[in-house]
Amino acid sequence: MHTTTVLLVDDEAEFVEALAERLTARGLNVESAGDGETALRMSQAKVYDAILLDMAMPGLDGLQTLRGLLEINPDQQVILLTGRATLTQGVEAMKLGALDLLEKPADIATLVARIEKAATRRTSLQDERVQERVSDILRKKGW
Repeated sequence: MHTTTVLLVDDEAEFVEALAERLTARGLNVESAGDGETALRMSQAKVYDAILLDMAMPGLDGLQTLRGLLEINPDQQVILLTGRATLTQGVEAMKLGALDLLEKPADIATLVARIEKAATRRTSLQDERVQERVSDILRKKGW
């Protein structure tokens, strides 16, 4: 059985540790990055079922990191977490392709449900891509 893998991106180490512990206790495999640059490097090396991304970080902020993550993998499912996002930022994040935007501290049951939704959506998108490739191969072969 596949264990859902989550990348938690936030510059607040205590928050990351506490949330990772809570998610791990619910059976999720959690990796973490303390900044956007690290998250981008990690997502180039591995595909995550969901990425939980803080909006306000030094260096690359959440929106900049979101853009980079989606350039690396357009099917990546990103859930933004914020303690102080504006409506404008939230709308921009959703237009860029974020799956969801939740306020900190997010209810753990809600967060886990959103992660599960993200994992299901990522798998569906991946299946669609494979089916498109198979169809292209069959069409080229004339089958």
